[in-house]
Amino acid sequence: MKPSPASFDLIGVGSPIMDLLAPVPDAFLPRVGGAKGGMVLVDHVEMQRILSLLDREPACTTGGSAANTIFNAARLGLRTTFLGKLGGDELARAYRRRFEAAGVDGRRFKHGPQPNARCLALVTPDAQRTMRTCLAAAMTLAPAEISPADFRGCRHAHIEGYLVFNRALADAVLDAARAAGCTVSLDLASFEVVHASRDWLLAQLRRGLDVVFANEDEIRALFQDDASDYAALARRLAGHGVLAAVKIGQDGAWLAQGDTLHRVAPVTVSSVVDTNGAGDAWAAGFLFGHLRGWPLPACGALASLMGAETVRHLGAIIPDRHWSGVKTRALALGPAA
Repeated sequence: MKPSPASFDLIGVGSPIMDLLAPVPDAFLPRVGGAKGGMVLVDHVEMQRILSLLDREPACTTGGSAANTIFNAARLGLRTTFLGKLGGDELARAYRRRFEAAGVDGRRFKHGPQPNARCLALVTPDAQRTMRTCLAAAMTLAPAEISPADFRGCRHAHIEGYLVFNRALADAVLDAARAAGCTVSLDLASFEVVHASRDWLLAQLRRGLDVVFANEDEIRALFQDDASDYAALARRLAGHGVLAAVKIGQDGAWLAQGDTLHRVAPVTVSSVVDTNGAGDAWAAGFLFGHLRGWPLPACGALASLMGAETVRHLGAIIPDRHWSGVKTRALALGPAA
């Protein structure tokens, strides 16, 4: 008997976070500490302190690394669902409504009584974003709440690296996804994640992952290599048996699988507004092509288009008024039917 077809092409796993977006000068960053361009977890008190330092209310949109990827993949046409924990407030209800309106199945969200998670993205004039995240309800997702049933009917699971800050939860998610028969991709998410979890990440590569996304800082941190030969680093990652996608910002990306190495040309953007979510959109474009069976060059071209379009706008989500044209250009990149 043939196995029944999957109900969903793609399930995302991560924190469903409402993004708060605040343009700031570089001089503001020392007031929050940490490295520019990084992500630091904060509690409610620290989040309120930073918000009080802003000279105006931040803009608000749905966010979360894997969530952004799933949102964009659904808009492109994949059948998607999401596993993460929403809060019990109006912010959480607005988040789910927005996801379902984009075509994401919302039945695998879990819920808690706490406020919904928030991430403040401090966007400097060079379009870099420095993030402070209060996970709130999302942080209460427990390993005991995860089972293979959460992944039943899904072809592929895309997991955000931020989940690795809770090692037991990340283990439970990967174990359940594998038990359900999903192929798995992992986005390394930030250099802080890699520095804190390098041994665990290398162990997961040995256990088996299918696709790994990394940017230039993350891949250097993973292999403790300060060189900038990203083609060689992509090959090194692929040597662990994965499809390696190494993004190098405005210089494009490298894709490596087995003995195959492909250079992804960048899409030139004349005016960069905000890099928040660009890597997530890149992953959405790549996974759309990959799960549709596109060749690597086409997957990379679509990924590059999605990332480039995202940086033209404030926030991680391409505005609705621009989406129709973006989708038309995106689908035209695929192989002829």
